[in-house]
Amino acid sequence: MSKWDKDYLKLCKKILEEGKEVENRTGVNSIKIPSYHFHFDLEEEYPFLTTKQLFYRQAILEMLWIFQVQSNDVRWLQERDVHIWDEWEINENGIWTATQNIPDENGNLVKKEIKKDFGKEWAHTIGTAYGYIVNKFGLTQNLINTLKNNPNDRRMMMSLWQNDYLDTAVLPSCVWSSEWDVTDGKLNAWVHQRSCDVPLGLPFNVTQYSTLLYMLAQVCDLKPGTLDWSIKDAHIYVNQVDGIKEQIKRYEDMGDHPAPKLWLNPEVKDFFDFDHSRDLKDVKVLEYKHNGKIHFPIAQ
Repeated sequence: MSKWDKDYLKLCKKILEEGKEVENRTGVNSIKIPSYHFHFDLEEEYPFLTTKQLFYRQAILEMLWIFQVQSNDVRWLQERDVHIWDEWEINENGIWTATQNIPDENGNLVKKEIKKDFGKEWAHTIGTAYGYIVNKFGLTQNLINTLKNNPNDRRMMMSLWQNDYLDTAVLPSCVWSSEWDVTDGKLNAWVHQRSCDVPLGLPFNVTQYSTLLYMLAQVCDLKPGTLDWSIKDAHIYVNQVDGIKEQIKRYEDMGDHPAPKLWLNPEVKDFFDFDHSRDLKDVKVLEYKHNGKIHFPIAQ
């Protein structure tokens, strides 16, 4: 059966049973624990949740938007019917607005509408975040070059957290760094997440970086190895609790399903050649069975 489902629901139960409810900038309280860690053997299993439906096309296209296309333009996603970033899109006038909790002069959180003018040149983007950083510093190209030419290098990492560009980003990267190594012909990664929306973000994020690792392994003539995932502030928003309880109940009543298989087009030898059209022609998730869709609200 699916090891990832069991490990994931173990974290969910831990948050519900031991977590502390706290205020945050979104205005929707979250229940959090300070840290958590997962370890995946990607030769053994492709981590893809089965206790709820996961939409792999959207998840993998978002990953390619960041690391392959290296874009911050939300319209690229929308053209492919991916709407993950719609709430963070800067409008045509260069302005982004949201209602968030802002500290007052006494440090107390007060709900206010914020309005930030990025300038019209940033219209329809998320500012200097994610794909913008990857492109500016050539992160993907540098990693692939090192994997191919100096696989024993101990400095293979990609950091999406760049202090100089935080103020001009709509949302600084949540999954912000990854470290890579090659051991015994296997590609391994360690990923760090500073803030983790467990119901919505985590299932997508783990599948995205797992897929990225499989892709990089293929084009660098390596085997997939291990993925370690460290989280700081693992949380469930209070308006997501019922959905998580439903997911746990489904598991108790229906169990989980065998983990699906990832298929990558074996003809692709260059990471930048993987198809990123709406149809995602070079990627398939095979034999996927799940317990149905669960709706979780987004906290902005």
